[in-house]
Amino acid sequence: MSDSIQIIPVRTAPPYRVHIGGGLLTRCGAILREDLAPCRMAVITDDTVAPLYLNTVCASLIAAGFSVCSYVFPAGEASKNFTTLASILEFLARENLTRTDCVAALGGGVTGDMAGFAAAVYLRGIRCVQLPTTLLAAVDSSVGGKTAIDLTAGKNLAGAFSQPAAVLCDTDCLSTLPASVYADGAAEAIKTAVLCDESLFSLFAAGRLTTDPAQVIARCVAFKAGVVERDEKDHGERKLLNLGHTVGHAIEQCSGFRIPHGHAVAAGLAITARSAERLGWARVPIARRIAGCLAENHLPTGTGFTAEALARAALLDKKRTGGEITLVIPLEIGQCTLKTLPVTELTAVIAAGLEA
Repeated sequence: MSDSIQIIPVRTAPPYRVHIGGGLLTRCGAILREDLAPCRMAVITDDTVAPLYLNTVCASLIAAGFSVCSYVFPAGEASKNFTTLASILEFLARENLTRTDCVAALGGGVTGDMAGFAAAVYLRGIRCVQLPTTLLAAVDSSVGGKTAIDLTAGKNLAGAFSQPAAVLCDTDCLSTLPASVYADGAAEAIKTAVLCDESLFSLFAAGRLTTDPAQVIARCVAFKAGVVERDEKDHGERKLLNLGHTVGHAIEQCSGFRIPHGHAVAAGLAITARSAERLGWARVPIARRIAGCLAENHLPTGTGFTAEALARAALLDKKRTGGEITLVIPLEIGQCTLKTLPVTELTAVIAAGLEA
């Protein structure tokens, strides 16, 4: 356990802090007491994470004066639906949580979304703290207040904006991740580097993501915090964080969610970079660099789905507005832009990015 904790403020309304460091779950109760008075805490997690960390978290919360209950649901994207949401809400009601109480999301992106959404709608909104245990959740989904579930029609089509009360990223959790799950988080970190930071991208391109994960998480969180502060409800600049996601979500949808989110986003990022270069939108050649960086971090750079299938799935995406859809286009490493296109052009744009 490391005594070094980095703290990054997120100045939304209300503001909160992101704590990053080793051993945070073992002392989460004491840390959360700095921001929350002791209350009833409902820890929501999945059946993969529960055997690893649930007892540790509950013991720490109880030692700090919190009253604790817990709910465990089946792990995986297949649980990210109304059935699981309803079960969590019924659990919160059975446990008599009130508006002064709190939900703790212990796990990866699916758990963060499910628990965050449940907290946002239970009693019209109670507090939630995020305790991410995956790299993907640490660098991206635990920060910013986006919560959602999937519908049959598409991914994340029902949800709410609800900022957490606190985020604790315990870097010790990364040591338990399977390689494929770690790579999922690498995809979101690489996406962030393409958006904002050539030096960060160079670390990933050299295969050094595992050297100092706390610094990687801190740099990604600091960038996202700034974007969220300026555009909390996703009306402008925050849309840039969807780099690779329009095609990525389409890949997830086409695969029946058998392809995990980070792997799908990686392929979507590579396809979008090739499209940007081949259609003359990129300022410099970038496609090979991005594909090489993804491959170095054990991520895919393409898909077997057709442009037509991907376009059909993408048109169900939240980023469609009427007859138009907005894509995030990389101009060079460290700078991207939003490009709004007629939906009739989407198939051709995706086709331009598919591997020959």
